[in-house]
Amino acid sequence: MMSRSYTNLLDLASGNFPVMGREKERKRFPRVMTVPGNIVELDDEQASSVTSENPSSIAGDRMIIVSNLLPLKAKRRPDNKGWSFSWNEDSLLLRVKDGLPEDMEVLYVGSLHVDVDPIEQDDVASYLLDKFKCVPAFLPPNLLEKFYYGFCKKHLWPLFHYMLPFSPDHGGRFDRSLWEAYVAANKIFSQKVIEILNPEDDFVWIHDYHLMVLPTFLRRRFVRLRMGFFLHSPFPSSEIYRSLPVREEILKALLNSDLIGFHTFDYARHFLSCCSRMLGLEYQSKRGYIGLDYYGRTVGIKIMPVGVHMGHIESVIRQADKDLIVEVLNRQFEGKTVLLGVDDMDIFKGINLKMLAMEEMLKQHPNWRGKAVLVQIANPARGKGIDLENVQAEIEENCKRINEELGAPGYDPIVLINRALSTSERMAYCSIAECVVVTAVRDGMNLTPYEYIVCRQGVSGLGVGSDSCGPKKSMLVVSEFIGCSPSLSGAIRINPWNVESTSEAMNEAISMAESEKEMRHEKHYRYVSTHDVAYWSRSFLQDMERTCADHFRKRCWGIGLGFGFRVVALDPNFRKLSTDDIVAAYTNSTSRAILLDYDGTLMSQNSIIKTPGAQVISLLNCLCADPKNIVFMVSGRGRSSLSKWFQPCKKIGLAAEHGYFLRWPQQEEWETYSQGSEFGWMEMAEPVMKSYTEATDGSGIERKESALVWHYYDADAGFGFSQAKEMLEHLESVLANEPVAVKSGQFIVEVKPQGVSKGIVAEKVFTSMTENGKQADFVLCIGDDRSDEDMFELIGTAVSRGILSYKTEVFACTVGQKPSKAKYYLDDSLEVIQMLESLADATECATSTDDETDDL
Repeated sequence: MMSRSYTNLLDLASGNFPVMGREKERKRFPRVMTVPGNIVELDDEQASSVTSENPSSIAGDRMIIVSNLLPLKAKRRPDNKGWSFSWNEDSLLLRVKDGLPEDMEVLYVGSLHVDVDPIEQDDVASYLLDKFKCVPAFLPPNLLEKFYYGFCKKHLWPLFHYMLPFSPDHGGRFDRSLWEAYVAANKIFSQKVIEILNPEDDFVWIHDYHLMVLPTFLRRRFVRLRMGFFLHSPFPSSEIYRSLPVREEILKALLNSDLIGFHTFDYARHFLSCCSRMLGLEYQSKRGYIGLDYYGRTVGIKIMPVGVHMGHIESVIRQADKDLIVEVLNRQFEGKTVLLGVDDMDIFKGINLKMLAMEEMLKQHPNWRGKAVLVQIANPARGKGIDLENVQAEIEENCKRINEELGAPGYDPIVLINRALSTSERMAYCSIAECVVVTAVRDGMNLTPYEYIVCRQGVSGLGVGSDSCGPKKSMLVVSEFIGCSPSLSGAIRINPWNVESTSEAMNEAISMAESEKEMRHEKHYRYVSTHDVAYWSRSFLQDMERTCADHFRKRCWGIGLGFGFRVVALDPNFRKLSTDDIVAAYTNSTSRAILLDYDGTLMSQNSIIKTPGAQVISLLNCLCADPKNIVFMVSGRGRSSLSKWFQPCKKIGLAAEHGYFLRWPQQEEWETYSQGSEFGWMEMAEPVMKSYTEATDGSGIERKESALVWHYYDADAGFGFSQAKEMLEHLESVLANEPVAVKSGQFIVEVKPQGVSKGIVAEKVFTSMTENGKQADFVLCIGDDRSDEDMFELIGTAVSRGILSYKTEVFACTVGQKPSKAKYYLDDSLEVIQMLESLADATECATSTDDETDDL
């Protein structure tokens, strides 16, 4: 069952924490409904719900695609009575269904680009669901302004494109009210998804940076929902992303998805680095798939650049040919070599840099004057602000200056088209261009090169004499900072900031031999035609199915407050240790073995003072005083520390350095693990560790009697992990012929004698009790880290080995809700102490405990 924690994320976004107590009565929503007005007036969903209250009447799997905008065109009817809607054929998301199974129904959730009067919203919503299978999310104008033009365009968009808010005039300061609006808008989208969602059958696929916290809203309601997210923009490096004040909230929200997709490995690598540095999560690659283990769930990372829809582009080419657009353009640029740029009017598209490169090319290669023309199509800006106005003015000024300096009567080196073009016009320009130039300084994907390649390939069946008929050559000059660059291996890649280099690349592209151009075009077309949008969506769905395969095999529940909410997924047999159950078993037993770890179990890892307090000593003395109990402290610490700390506990057994040293209860002498009494290998291992310590700031060496441990907890997370991995291989090579084991742990690399483990301690204790005729009928074993798993593993095989009876009550317990070989867990050290207090209360303590507590 989900935990009932703070469910009002809007309050948390603003820093206002609601008072826990009586819950409000939840409002019931019909299947399709819109609520105008203030979003904060809406009550939150019940966090404990795991099934839809309005299940779909349509059986079978469905795909619900959620994006900021629906793939629709909308316009007011001529009589001003109602709206006319049609599919937006240029929308990428409309084409996603081509890669999905034919019998999979696709529904869309998103907003409209027009403002619909609240009075009309219900009718419009019903019509769109019925005719287009679209569910509109109506955002109040004031909310839309803050959500889209505010947080999305003033905070996320610049930051994801590597623009830091150095001043109010450059990027803008963080405005928490815009973040609150972002959260509020995402909540509206979540409510629209929930209205149509059948969580057991549906897939939900969320798109782009506008909806990055939506996964948390949906996951709070449906812990087993199959949900993916794809980011169409770049994801910045951790050094840039960490400047965002709500960085962890967004990361944790994204991790509530099952699969997170990126266009390139660079973007995915940056995301994984952020997860490592800010959340302490490490990824693993298994059989070609990358995954993050997040509280027992594996969050998949998908790297797949999106493609274009071949059929749509080819139909547009046919239309352009039919409308004679290509013919007109061929006459207009007859005798000219056309270089083409197609960009949004945006500060990150590098249009100015492209014009400067064109100017440089004409100056350095004057033979192209009068022959080469740069046609720059500048689509209308999607955002707004003083930066855009300045960029647009600079572009127009540079265009005018270059044309005046290098132009001639009847010849303008740069043709700036500063208006929106129809798709057929744009494709017509692609068809006549000798080269496409993309100089974006940062861009998520940019499909213009793909569209250009398809246009240059041509379409069979066009009119005789049409220049768009038949296969052609093509050339690309593309920025190395755009998402499609890695997949276009035949393109000339450039650093757009280097104007001289870009100008030379442009000259090389249009001067290249025809055979070379044809060969590069053929290579690109083969890739683009096979990696289209259908291939992309099919691949994403397959990975989502694979990632979600074990949803119904594990036991899942939600924990955490606000955007700290996450789902814990564990084996169905793994459950919280019940105090009542263990006390009952404890009371009914006559021969008990109690094995306790120290750090992270009896003592919190975050505690600065590591020595045990009077409460712990008192509890241990009480448990040890019962003649039915054998109590052992099993730790990785050295024997001197354990001897000093637990000197007041005369009857406790101690196992130091993971069992290399063992001291039985009421004994003074320490036993040593029989193997490997020689430690010459330390003289070989320590110099290696020292070299890595000198090169890794924040690392250090701990020398134990039987082991060497290299710690890098205080080092840079990424560099420390890299150094640890290399050190592990180095030590394994150096110590290959030595009787030692080299292991990595949490922020450590350890070298210790072979065979030494906490499991050996458990085996010795159980064997000793059996040989003395007191085979344990009750076992309690508690630990928190990887080394304690050896004890849990030994306990799992103890019955078959004859050192425990099948009637033995076994309580193997880990600390923290995480995957483990133990069958039980307790949340933290505090709960461990409380459980031991319950056992102490049920213990037949001697009236005197040999005055151990007097020694404190």
